[in-house]
Amino acid sequence: MKTYLSITVLCFAVLFNSCGSEKNEKKIKKPKNIILMIGDGMGLGQIQAAMTVNKGNLYFLKFPVTGLQKTSSADNYITDSGASATALATGKKTKNYSISVDINKIPVKTILEIAEDNGLSTGLIATSSITHATPACFFAHQPNRNMQEEIAVDLLKTDIDVVIGGGLDYFANRSDSVDLTENFKNKGYGVYTNLDSISSDHEKLVVLTAPDHNKKMSEGRGNMLSKATKEALKILSKNKKGFFLMIEGSHIDWGCHANNQQYVVDEIMDFNNVVRLVEDFSKKNGETLIIVTADHETGGMVVVNGDYKNGYADCVFANTNHTGTMVPVFAIGPGAFEFTGVYENTDIFYKMKNLLGL
Repeated sequence: MKTYLSITVLCFAVLFNSCGSEKNEKKIKKPKNIILMIGDGMGLGQIQAAMTVNKGNLYFLKFPVTGLQKTSSADNYITDSGASATALATGKKTKNYSISVDINKIPVKTILEIAEDNGLSTGLIATSSITHATPACFFAHQPNRNMQEEIAVDLLKTDIDVVIGGGLDYFANRSDSVDLTENFKNKGYGVYTNLDSISSDHEKLVVLTAPDHNKKMSEGRGNMLSKATKEALKILSKNKKGFFLMIEGSHIDWGCHANNQQYVVDEIMDFNNVVRLVEDFSKKNGETLIIVTADHETGGMVVVNGDYKNGYADCVFANTNHTGTMVPVFAIGPGAFEFTGVYENTDIFYKMKNLLGL
C-alpha cells in the first residue's frame, strides 16, 4: 500500500512539475527583440529557384517553424506593397497604395511606433529608398505611396534609432528646398550617405545610401544590406528593454516584375546572407525572434525544371504583376511557435505585438 501511495505521489509530483515547466517554458519563450525580414515579392517559386541554384540550401529554410499568410488588401484581391506592408505594420487591412492609414485615410499606429512608445529601440533597413512603400508603412501615414517627400517628413516625427536605405533626394533635394538631413543632425543623429564613412559610434544613425533606390546586386551594390544590418544591431542591442528591426530585400520584387530569373536569385541570395547574420546574432543573444516572410508574391514565378547537384533552375512567370498567392512565413527564436498555420497578414502584427508584451 505504501509503495502504491509513493508511486501515486511521485506521479503527481512529476505531473505537477511538468505543468510548471511548461508554464515556465512559455514564459521564457517571449522575445525581447524582433527582427522582421521582408523579401518583397518573394513567394515559394522564388524561394525554390534560389534554393535550387544554391544547390538545395537557404538559411531560412532550416527555421523550425513555417506558416502561410494571405495577402489580399481591403479593396482588392491583389494587393500592392502599400496595403500589404500596412497590414504587417499595423494589423489593419487598407486600400491599395495607402501607407498606414485605414480605409477612411485615418492614421493607424504601427508596430515600430508602439515599440518606441514602450521604450524599445527601433530600426529600418531597405535596399530601396527608405520612403518606398514597404519601409514607409512602418513609420509614415499618407493616403498615397507616391507622396515620398511627405513620407520623408513623417520620419522626423518618429524617435527611430537607425535608418539605413536609399532616398537621399526625398530628404535633401526636395521641391520645397528644405534639407531634412539637417533636422536629423539637430536631433542628435549621425547622418551619412555611405556606410563606409561612419566615423564613430552613434546612439542614433541615419544613412541615406543612394539618391533614390540602391543599385541591384548585378550593378555592384555589394554587401550593403549585411553592412547595414551589422551597424543596426550594434546600436539597437544596447537597449536592455529590447528592439524592433525591419529589414527589406526590396529588389526581389523588381526582379519578378522584370521576369528576370537571375535578378531574383541574386537578390534572394543577398537576403539569405543577412538571414545568416541575424541568426548568428540570435543564437548568441538568445532573446531574439526572427521572422522571414514577404509582403506578397510577384510574377507567378514557377520552377518547371531544375537540378540541385548542378545548381540549375528553369523558371517561367505567369505575368509581370503581383499575384494573390499566399506567401510563406519562417520563424526561429523565442515565440516562433506562434507563426505556424495559415492566417491573414494582419495577424503577424498582433503576434509580434503580443510577444513583445506591448
